[in-house]
Amino acid sequence: MLDDADVAYASAHELARRVRDRDISPVELVDAFAARIEARNPSLNAFVFTDFDGAREEAKRAEQAVTDGATLGALHGVPTAIKDLFDFKPGWPATFGGVRALANFSLDTHCIFAERVEKAGAIILGKTNSPVMGYRGTCDNPLFGATSNPFDTDRNPGGSSGGSAAAVADGLVPFAEGTDGGGSIRIPAAWCGLYGYKASFGRVPSVVRPNAFGSTMPFLFEGPLTRNVEDAALVLNALSGYHPGDVFSIDEGPHDFVTDVHRDIAGMRIAYTPDYGIFPVDQRIRDSVGEAVQALAEAGAVVEEIDLTLPYDQHELSDLWCRHIMLVNLGAFENFKQNGLDLLGEHRDDFPDGYLRWADHVYGMSMTELNEDYVMRSTVYDAIQSVYENFDLLVSPTLAAMPVLNADTPGATVGPSEIEGVEVDPYIGWCLTYLTNYTGHPAASIPAGLVDGLPVGMQIQGRRYADGDVLAASGAFERVRPWAHIYEAPMTRHLSS
Repeated sequence: MLDDADVAYASAHELARRVRDRDISPVELVDAFAARIEARNPSLNAFVFTDFDGAREEAKRAEQAVTDGATLGALHGVPTAIKDLFDFKPGWPATFGGVRALANFSLDTHCIFAERVEKAGAIILGKTNSPVMGYRGTCDNPLFGATSNPFDTDRNPGGSSGGSAAAVADGLVPFAEGTDGGGSIRIPAAWCGLYGYKASFGRVPSVVRPNAFGSTMPFLFEGPLTRNVEDAALVLNALSGYHPGDVFSIDEGPHDFVTDVHRDIAGMRIAYTPDYGIFPVDQRIRDSVGEAVQALAEAGAVVEEIDLTLPYDQHELSDLWCRHIMLVNLGAFENFKQNGLDLLGEHRDDFPDGYLRWADHVYGMSMTELNEDYVMRSTVYDAIQSVYENFDLLVSPTLAAMPVLNADTPGATVGPSEIEGVEVDPYIGWCLTYLTNYTGHPAASIPAGLVDGLPVGMQIQGRRYADGDVLAASGAFERVRPWAHIYEAPMTRHLSS
């Protein structure tokens, strides 16, 4: 068997190259990562389901393809994981974030992420933890409990893609799936010291049924969590491209996003806001990101702090997000109900009180109130869009708070309710991420450094469809301020069960 240290923190592009060069076999890779998961996952609770036997069968077929000289995909033989939320592989459990009534539920379908990374040759080892219906910025649920942060296992990795983020940060897989309806790729990327990428809306297809327009309320995304920028671009190559089942899917032909990572950013104009004028931000994060953004200036960009103030209070905007994301959730509940499972009726106790409050509220909303919400969203879009009249990118902290401690009760972990003396919504109000789910702009969270041994994220967002600009700036930042050394902490962490 491969030495664990030989592959655990290797990049996806390096592992794929070694498979193509016959230096390493897909079977060896699956065995090595399966053994690492079995040894380390009990102390993290990142994976909630594994199918190592099925993965080994896939690996044998992948190995035969190498032997036969077949054309290989860009991710051929590379292990990965998908998320346990709105993310599916035929026959695998789909608990929608640890809903107890769905403990034995499954669907006979692939989500786009699973379908497209498998087409590129990746091998999916299992599913990772997330909160109930993805409805919070932390990773905890009553069925599986909380996931731990590899940098401090008493703390949460962020959510909703927290299991995926913890797995990648701990070297359990080189990349994993995140989904993002309010920051669920970027939030755990920030708290786990990863690169999390959310593409422009339409770049990666979102095929939702029975409501084909469901991925717009707010904009929903699938994307990669990785330990470096090039891996994210490599996965984006596999995920992007037209799909006839998505009414908003971009049809512009193939593009190699890896080339964007290596572009020069000299002369690029970058706006920096520490808080959008409305968010209370932990002073340690404000200081860390304020210093980190200067790395983009070192790379040749022109960085200017701007006076951006959105026309609503941060609590008004987090409440707006709660209403919008609940529309997506209620659509799923109605679909379940039509198929004989009344989740909000006979299984109401499976859901947190804060969640039920918004569910009941949204069920009672009028069309006039819904229209008023879309006017608010339009106003936010206009304010963000106006920045791009003079700048190429907009940079900010990813989050306003440092990683929180996990609660003792399964499913009870939430974010802070107060930052710098200002009240915030503990579910999402401490996240500076959900604004781009109103607008559809591409955005990434990139590691900005460590504060007291815990990661801090910096958010880079760009013009609609200018994914290449975000990746170019991200690549330039990584070259100036490489962060691979921070994984020494998870590498050497104590393994407790």
